Parts: sequence; structure tokens; C-alpha cells
Amino acid sequence: MNALSRREEETLLKQTKANALKECDPVVKEFAQCAEGRTFSVAWECRQKYKAVQDCMLQYTGPEAMAAVRAEYLRLRNEQQQIPNNAPS
Repeated sequence: MNALSRREEETLLKQTKANALKECDPVVKEFAQCAEGRTFSVAWECRQKYKAVQDCMLQYTGPEAMAAVRAEYLRLRNEQQQIPNNAPS
């Protein structure tokens, strides 16, 4: 089977987003420091840093990246299903 269930898709997306946040942590911290203590001015004062966060996250969660994650997951799942269950008795 080469399709993901809704649950598998949601789990992969959550894991991918968590990984993206970890990889983009320095960029996210820069934005957070910029936004600290600001309210309305965040929109224009931190615009470039927010854009950097979005660009970084898109590297890991964009359509191409998600397609690669799905393909790897399906490959591993198919490999695992092909292994015979020869558990010792």
C-alpha cells in the first residue's frame, strides 16, 4: 500500500514541524528576541526576522520536503512489512 492514513499523515507533519523548529531554533530565537516587549510594532520592526523564520521552516515543511518525508516513511513501512515474522518460539 502506497498511501498514508490520516493519522500517519498528521503524525508525520507533527514530527516534521518539530524537527523544523529544532533546526530553525537560532532563527526563531532571533525573532523572539526582536518581538520581546513589543506589541503592534512587531509587525514592522521584526518583519525580516519573521520572514527568515518562515523561510527556514519552509525548507523542512514545504511540499518538496514533505514529499521526501512521506516517501521515506512509505519505504521504511514497506520494508518492515516484507520482513517475515519469524519470531523464535
